[in-house]
Amino acid sequence: MELSSDLINKFLKFGLVGLSGVVVDFGVTWGCKEKLHLHKYVANSLGFMVATVSNYLLNKFWTFHAVGRDAMFIEFSKFFGIALVGLLINNLILYVVHEKLGLNFYLAKVFAIGMVAIWNFMGNYIYTFSS
Repeated sequence: MELSSDLINKFLKFGLVGLSGVVVDFGVTWGCKEKLHLHKYVANSLGFMVATVSNYLLNKFWTFHAVGRDAMFIEFSKFFGIALVGLLINNLILYVVHEKLGLNFYLAKVFAIGMVAIWNFMGNYIYTFSS
């Protein structure tokens, strides 16, 4: 993989989409955990999943300009598969940083999201939206 201006542009757009996903993720997680009193890992997973759908649509049409509708189910399946692995990594990091190291839940979540963002970009750039 060559470090081209196209790659850098896509990475920056992916980052902006990711920031919007963080807002969605935190909003859903907070609402489910604090208002609906769901278990923190269930709330975290729900927030992650809703943000994944939002991020998929934004990345498909804005970041990677993937316009075909014929293979949208397959493409979303790839994106969701990458996201599921990311969710496992996210919950593992969250568990270690929050439960074992004692950091605040939401601060640990920020750390986990940052780590998983690298996995998500690389997986989607190479696998989901490759030309």
